[in-house]
Amino acid sequence: MANEHLFLNGIDGATGDYLLPPQTVADVASAARGEVPDANHLRELKIKLRLATTKVLGVTEGVDPADLASAGWGVIFAHDADTAIRDALAPLLALRRSQAGVLYREFVGADGWTPNESKTAFLTRHRVGPGPADPPKMPYYLLIVGSPEAIPFTFQYQLDVQYAVGRLHFDTAADYAAYAASVAATESGPMSERVVLPRQAAFFGPCNPDDRSTRLSVDDMVTPLAGLVTTGSPAWTVQSSLRDDATRARLAALLGEAPPPALLFTASHGMAFPLGDSRQLPHQGALLCQDWPGPSWRAEIPADFYFAGDHIGADASLHGLVAFFFACYGGGTPRLDDFAHRKRERRPIAPHAFVAGLPRRLLAHPRGGALAVVAHVERAWSSSFSWPGAGRQLAVFETALKRLMAGQPLGWAMEAFGMRHAELAVDLNGQLEEIRFGKVLTGAEEFALAMSWMANNDARSYVIVGDPAVRLAVPRAAAPSA
Repeated sequence: MANEHLFLNGIDGATGDYLLPPQTVADVASAARGEVPDANHLRELKIKLRLATTKVLGVTEGVDPADLASAGWGVIFAHDADTAIRDALAPLLALRRSQAGVLYREFVGADGWTPNESKTAFLTRHRVGPGPADPPKMPYYLLIVGSPEAIPFTFQYQLDVQYAVGRLHFDTAADYAAYAASVAATESGPMSERVVLPRQAAFFGPCNPDDRSTRLSVDDMVTPLAGLVTTGSPAWTVQSSLRDDATRARLAALLGEAPPPALLFTASHGMAFPLGDSRQLPHQGALLCQDWPGPSWRAEIPADFYFAGDHIGADASLHGLVAFFFACYGGGTPRLDDFAHRKRERRPIAPHAFVAGLPRRLLAHPRGGALAVVAHVERAWSSSFSWPGAGRQLAVFETALKRLMAGQPLGWAMEAFGMRHAELAVDLNGQLEEIRFGKVLTGAEEFALAMSWMANNDARSYVIVGDPAVRLAVPRAAAPSA
């Protein structure tokens, strides 16, 4: 087991090499020994895991997570956020206020996030303790507004343990206004004027020559997942663009033809660029397509091999789309390396933390944008869907997609991901405690430690870019049950 290799989906655009070579279990276990869990965050994860056994999950008993009037909705700004951003979001805020009623909250100015404030400190300041979401005290659906430098990714990860959390960050107030208008156009006004898409899901997965990572993701993730979501959803049309069909031109067509699919799921390498490279901010997390010849290509990756935000045309048809990208850095990049072998050695990998360019462009398209993108901050590992010795593991993906297709809000659909993170984190902490008390691990235990550490870091990093309360923009009445 110590020599078994683990894979991640990322390519260095400057060199053409793998972002990180396949890692042996022994390598990963060595890194795991330096992990120092945050005590407050771990406590929340343990509570979440315990509550799962009593069927409470992320909300208190009696709360309907599909109804904002029951679950609540709130928005969190940094304490010094530009008021022009709030003004630009006015259509979205008015919509959510009308839906959530007395359970609508705005955390702005002195009530907003303050520098270096942890999730626990923020909640305590607002008189909320640990445990499942109690909407009269704190809404279940929470939208963070601001860059991950203004409000860090770590705060989002921690808050997402018990709440359904999303984030918006754009460069201009006009982009915020475009997003707010897009969401409002799918949920408010006369039904005859709302954006409604056909019940169509699209799956996209390259399988590049001689590349183990994309072969795994197509064979053990995209192909079987497309089959699983088809089962029990007869009202839906599911189309797959796999292997040789998963070209950049095909992806551009999926995001350019009218109407777009209501749901798009992709699995591919995500592009990465070194610190200081001019392409890092606009193209990091872009989706590498079948156009890449595979690992035999030993040179800089040209832009026509991958699909980035600035490849989306001005006439693209995106309004109402919800997308899920499995790719390294597909959702964003932290400033410091999350997979350092020792926390004290964390190196900078970007000039500052940022949300990836592709989801930002999708959400703020001036002709009407996507409603949300679920994607990964940092690197994405094969442990998300395939466990060495146990094979493919798709339950969390299947649960999330089927809930979405059944008309549930995105944040509630993603609850299974939070539960997986909680389970992995609690298991990892138990293993690390035994090591700290002097336990010498067997080969099998070393393997378990490596997998727990890697999978925990991977599981926590799925984020929603967009409002977590959005639903697929499809007809509601005949939607299949979960």
